[in-house]
Amino acid sequence: MERSIKIFTVFAVAFVHFLLISAAKAEQPYDITVCSAGTSSVLFSNDELTIISIDAKGITISNHENKAFDNDTVHCAGAIQIANGKPSGRYFCKFMDPDGDVTVGETTVDGADGTWRFILGTGKWKGITGGGKNWSITKGKSVAPGTSQGCRKATGTYQLPK
Repeated sequence: MERSIKIFTVFAVAFVHFLLISAAKAEQPYDITVCSAGTSSVLFSNDELTIISIDAKGITISNHENKAFDNDTVHCAGAIQIANGKPSGRYFCKFMDPDGDVTVGETTVDGADGTWRFILGTGKWKGITGGGKNWSITKGKSVAPGTSQGCRKATGTYQLPK
C-alpha cells in the first residue's frame, strides 16, 4: 500500500509539472510598436467635455525576438472623450499579418495608458486570447487639420488553442 502511494505521488507530481510547463509554453509574449496616422472628427466640444471619433491606419514593428505581430498592418476606429483634460474611451483595431490572417482587439484608454484584449482571430490566430497594456510613446504635431500621427508601445501575452 505504501509503495502504491509513493508511485501515485510521483506520478501526480510529474503530471502537475507537465501541466505547468504546457501552460507556460502556451502563453506567448508580445512587445510591439504601433505607428499610425488618422483622421478625427469632433462630435461635441465645450470647456468641460470634448468627444472625438478616430479612424487610424498604420503598421507594427515587433520588439521581441519571437517577432509576434511584426509588420502587421493596422486599422483602428473608436471614440475618445476628454473631460477635465483627461482622455478616456474605447476603440477597436484590426491587425492583419503579412499572410492575410487577422486579429481583432479592443483598447480601453484611461489617460495616456490603455489596456488591450484580443477578441477574435482568423487563420493561424483563430481562438486567440490574452491582452496587455499600451501607451503613447510619441505624438507628432498634426500635419493637417483633423489628423493625428503617433506611435504607441504595446506589451502583453497571448494564447492560442492547442
